[in-house]
Amino acid sequence: MKIAVASDHAGYVLKAGVVKHLSEKGVVYQDYGCFSEESVDYVDFAVRAMEAVLKGECDRAILVCGTGLGMGIVANKFKGIRATPCMDAYMAEMSRSHNNSNCLTLGGRILPLDEALPVVDTWLEASFESGRHGDRLQKIKDIENKYFK
Repeated sequence: MKIAVASDHAGYVLKAGVVKHLSEKGVVYQDYGCFSEESVDYVDFAVRAMEAVLKGECDRAILVCGTGLGMGIVANKFKGIRATPCMDAYMAEMSRSHNNSNCLTLGGRILPLDEALPVVDTWLEASFESGRHGDRLQKIKDIENKYFK
């Protein structure tokens, strides 16, 4: 599994900690920026990561901005992306097991690194349950196919 990672300036410090953690765990990742705390537009970096996922260059993505919300809004504009902002391990577990989330969003201004890493680990390790959840995801795909050509 290869993870696309991206942030804006507000998420840069948390992203750097997540990237270090992924590296220590042996998780393959590609960092799509940003690379400092200099002010940037989160939209640009979310797009880079989502394009990598949709092209199959990466399997999933972790995006970090101030709250995780802006990055999630951008990511969810892409057909086939299910971005979920998660504040704790339970949300991360449910996002994967029930929603088959392929994009985790985190808030660099609201989630300290020591709280974010269990969220990341849970999200990476959890698997999709399918069954009734698969039926619901199919309904979401049907909506995407109807409204997003």
